[in-house]
Amino acid sequence: MRIVIFIFLLFLLGPLYILLTQQVDFSTTWQRAFRGSAHIAPLPQDHPGALVQVYAARAFNWRGLFSDHVWIAIKPEHAKQYTTFQVIGWYLFYGKSSLVVNKDLPDRYWFGNKPRLILSVSGEQAKALIPQIENAVKSYPYSDRYIVWPGPNSNTFIAYVARQVPALGLVLPPSALGQDFLGTRIFAKAPSGTGYQFSLAGVLGITLALKEGLRFNMFGLNFGISFMPVGIILPSIGVVVLLPW
Repeated sequence: MRIVIFIFLLFLLGPLYILLTQQVDFSTTWQRAFRGSAHIAPLPQDHPGALVQVYAARAFNWRGLFSDHVWIAIKPEHAKQYTTFQVIGWYLFYGKSSLVVNKDLPDRYWFGNKPRLILSVSGEQAKALIPQIENAVKSYPYSDRYIVWPGPNSNTFIAYVARQVPALGLVLPPSALGQDFLGTRIFAKAPSGTGYQFSLAGVLGITLALKEGLRFNMFGLNFGISFMPVGIILPSIGVVVLLPW
């Protein structure tokens, strides 16, 4: 009984912290929520070289208490615009694919919630990664499906692309619910390519990787130990750094 209470409190701690620290904007509707640039990405005219960036922001409304929404932006060499790749579930209600590819601002607020940059690759490395990313996006197998929990959802898509492009070395935030959904598989490489994970439909599982650390997935929420940097992983919150790497 004590273990059950401890797990319940552990899962409750993260969403409560996100709520109290006002990391999610509950003040508006999705139609009126701010969607402008956070001014993180360089302007294309100021950065002629190739660029790959990955952003995360708290998900819209109550979902943001539990999870981030993650997307990818690319800018080929000398391109005048960024291209963004993400999965948005409500597109399915209009008979469209949930996989959305747009010429767009790379660093838009996600419906009132400020994005943060979690990966940036530039120059020749980005130039080599871009066609690999584009091919991985085209092969995503769940563009006709979207399930908030346990997946496939927006973070399932990003994790899929990361696994197809291990050179990207992407570490998704522990708070990116849905990244552990593997479809019919139960065993796969971790998205960063530095270890492996076992997952039962994204509901229960374990990941052991150099970059992700040791993550225990219970009902889609992750907790465990981070190696790089050294810290503890808490559901919804992510990594609490104890020792910078």
